[in-house]
Amino acid sequence: MYEWHKQIWNDPYISRQMLKYHLNPSVDLASRKTDFIEASVNYIRERFNLREGKTVIDFGCGPGLYTTSLARLGCKVRGLDFSANSIDYAKTQAARLGLDIDYLHLNYLDYQAKEAFDLVTIIFCDYCVLSDEQRKKLLNIMKDSIKDDGYIFMDVCSEQMYEKIEEGTAFEIADNGFWSAQRHYIFKATFKYDINNVSLEKYTIVEKNRNIEIFNWLKHFTIAELSNEFEENGLEIVEVYSDVRGTPYDTASEIIAVVVAKKGIAGDSKNR
Repeated sequence: MYEWHKQIWNDPYISRQMLKYHLNPSVDLASRKTDFIEASVNYIRERFNLREGKTVIDFGCGPGLYTTSLARLGCKVRGLDFSANSIDYAKTQAARLGLDIDYLHLNYLDYQAKEAFDLVTIIFCDYCVLSDEQRKKLLNIMKDSIKDDGYIFMDVCSEQMYEKIEEGTAFEIADNGFWSAQRHYIFKATFKYDINNVSLEKYTIVEKNRNIEIFNWLKHFTIAELSNEFEENGLEIVEVYSDVRGTPYDTASEIIAVVVAKKGIAGDSKNR
């Protein structure tokens, strides 16, 4: 899954378009809208008692929309992302604002944890684009990245989202758009794989001198599936929400957000 998904972040033209969408406050395609991010940062601050001296690492930080806000709270923050455009923008913003944020341009599946943080975040369903083996690898990396009394906070696509997806095909001609600056043809096909609740949006972009194929895979979870994955890797869910703003969980929600801790760690789950 993941290797194909990376192309949209590293293709010279497409990655610039992705950054534009990241920074557009009125759409939630690459990042969520500004008001949502502000509400989720406020919830994260309160829920995890973030303040000066606390440490946070954000997997898939993009252009720093969360890391910037968390650093402003006085937290020591690290951000990981494999998009050079996003990391460069995040570094520039941090320098402009006088924030000491440690940004690393890398594939977070290659990250080697050498220190532990109070909080690990991976937001906007990044976890869902990974294969089974990649998710297991990432869980081990994140587990090694949190303190014994720390947390992981993340969101995933739910089976309710999966049920609303419709298989089908679409075709479009564009002279200058998201996928290409030149005239091109866009073929989109949507597939569903019920055995694993996995969806695929396949885009074939046809230009004059080249073709591009983009495979956007998404795994959709039940709470039970998610819990089993964590437990198999020494982690456990301690709280469930409908989004990363802390909205109370609704079984009809298309998103599941979870607070995760190391399995068997005792203590007050609200104030570790």
